[in-house]
Amino acid sequence: MLIKKAEEIKSGEITDESLYMNRRTFIRAGILAATTLGTGYLYRTLTATTRRPQTATDLSSPDAELGGLRGGESLTSYEDITNYNNFYEFSTNKQAVARKAREFITRPWTVEVEGYVNKPKTYDIDELLKLIPVEERVYRLRCVEGWSMVIPWLGFSLARLISQVEPTSKAKYIHFITLYDPKQMPNQSTGVLDWPYVEGLRLDEAMHPLTILATGLYGKTLPAQNGAPLRLVVPWKYGFKSIKSIVKIRFVESQPPTTWSLAAPDEYGFYSNVNPEVSHPRWSQARERRIGEFGLRDTLAFNGYGDQVAHLYDGMDLRRNY
Repeated sequence: MLIKKAEEIKSGEITDESLYMNRRTFIRAGILAATTLGTGYLYRTLTATTRRPQTATDLSSPDAELGGLRGGESLTSYEDITNYNNFYEFSTNKQAVARKAREFITRPWTVEVEGYVNKPKTYDIDELLKLIPVEERVYRLRCVEGWSMVIPWLGFSLARLISQVEPTSKAKYIHFITLYDPKQMPNQSTGVLDWPYVEGLRLDEAMHPLTILATGLYGKTLPAQNGAPLRLVVPWKYGFKSIKSIVKIRFVESQPPTTWSLAAPDEYGFYSNVNPEVSHPRWSQARERRIGEFGLRDTLAFNGYGDQVAHLYDGMDLRRNY
């Protein structure tokens, strides 16, 4: 796990944004499936930057391997991270999200924490960031369609917020809810999914030190298309679990509904741990394409974080609890 406090990050340690701001030409070797539940994933870059992106270890301590990242594993460029996005509230076209989210308003913004807690509270996002300082976490992101990135997030452990509100003994799960605002999020006016987007974690998953609430990336404020101003990041699960633009966090006793499990329960389970041995009904999960690279990589169990998280699922059938 790669962690630095934001104030410790030197300007020279952040990849020069100028390398990525000249738009590159992209092609998509896959196409969006005819249904709203499927999408192609074969995406690659036609032209390269003049130097390699930073590697994970460039931003790390000697303990980089604790995060499951292998030495020399390159960070995905800022341009790719911010211009190839799954955010269906704006568009099902990954390369259209950034444009459609350009005017998204993220201040003022509040996050309501409620349910089985001793200290429910509605937090102003800036108040929350003063209360819990952010750190840098470099994590892989693996999407269910078969592509992946390595992203230097800024954020804080969800466990730190949980400790502030003091869950009661009845709190077994956490339910997360995205903003519902069709005027700002135009695709919420369509029936592509039931809105607002909702997700959930078991309390022990939420308390795990790898689970963060992200507020930025590459040393900058989180862009709207990446889930501003506050998104969940659970690096051992497929990307759709990492809900964006959160406005409500509810502590509940029973397993909460989740958007994709409701939309297609035979394809998207509640747990959604990265598992190369369990295929999606319409494609294999054994290989993945790292955005910005050619060729395919082997998909790692739990996205490479198994040493830290596999114990959470001891005794569970991970084919049935997919």
